[in-house]
Amino acid sequence: MSFDLKKARTITHQEKEEIADAFEYEAPEQEPAKRSSDGRISWTAPEYEVYEKSTVWYLGAALIIFAIATYAMVTESPIMAITFILIGVVGYLYLQKDPRTLDFNIDHRGIRAGRELYEYDNMDSFWIFYDPPHTKTLSLRTKASMIPFVHIPIADEDPLVIREILLEYLPEIKQEPNFVDALERFLHI
Repeated sequence: MSFDLKKARTITHQEKEEIADAFEYEAPEQEPAKRSSDGRISWTAPEYEVYEKSTVWYLGAALIIFAIATYAMVTESPIMAITFILIGVVGYLYLQKDPRTLDFNIDHRGIRAGRELYEYDNMDSFWIFYDPPHTKTLSLRTKASMIPFVHIPIADEDPLVIREILLEYLPEIKQEPNFVDALERFLHI
């Protein structure tokens, strides 16, 4: 699902307060992303979204790894069994790790995510997937053939401000979530 930012409008701080009052909801106090005088915007966010995994999820994953390792042993392929057991162990350790908090920055040179700079010359277009609270992602279509999309979390930043800046440098072309994105969300990885 995506949010068509071309039809959206920015609401003022006063309108936000009126909406919060109407629904008896206390809006969280946060500093909105602001464009600096030199056309930059910066924010901080985790490098990826963390999904809660239940015991059933871990048991299911362990069962699948065990089944593959058992199959490998039955077919007399111990290297395959060892490989999948190691994949399971490394995957478990990776899932226990908290994501790093990265600084993101958009300016006239490109988009910086931590130490990585994605230059506008190496990008074809962008699209913002915005369906809070689930999806808040800036998707960049790059000219690379192996990894054509780069996803950058926009956290609680205003997508309209980000869109306004990026339109100066890149065309906005609608993207559909691909199979890998859907599988990642479904499996909570």
